[in-house]
Amino acid sequence: MVPMRVRRLALWLMFVGCGAGSTATLPADLEARVTREGVVRRAADVTFRYTEAPGRRSARWEDRRASIVVTPATILIHKNAKIGLEVTPRTQREVAVERDGRRVRIRAGQGRSEVLWSFEPPDGDVAGWSRDLRAALPE
Repeated sequence: MVPMRVRRLALWLMFVGCGAGSTATLPADLEARVTREGVVRRAADVTFRYTEAPGRRSARWEDRRASIVVTPATILIHKNAKIGLEVTPRTQREVAVERDGRRVRIRAGQGRSEVLWSFEPPDGDVAGWSRDLRAALPE
């Protein structure tokens, strides 16, 4: 039988070893681009509610930890180098920003291909985030 100390040590090592790292690291080229554009808002390690086909019976959602960068021309939701949503002036799909209580919602696409990313701004400035996100949307 394994002594209790060994079990506790193994459990502690498992928790320490599985600690979640930051999601904020962008590849150098993307970091240079958003810096050139001028970062308006940035939040690291935010919990997003990602929903596929919102409002439909087939809707599925999950919480995802990611980071967001907003410039005058770009909205970027990412987990390090993995891009979840990128909105630029070249974006063809419909994108909208909505406020829902303490949450900001970013809708992208239409119909079955619509996705929704919602989050609570870490600084609590829902109005400011909504304004800056809308300003970054393509015309």
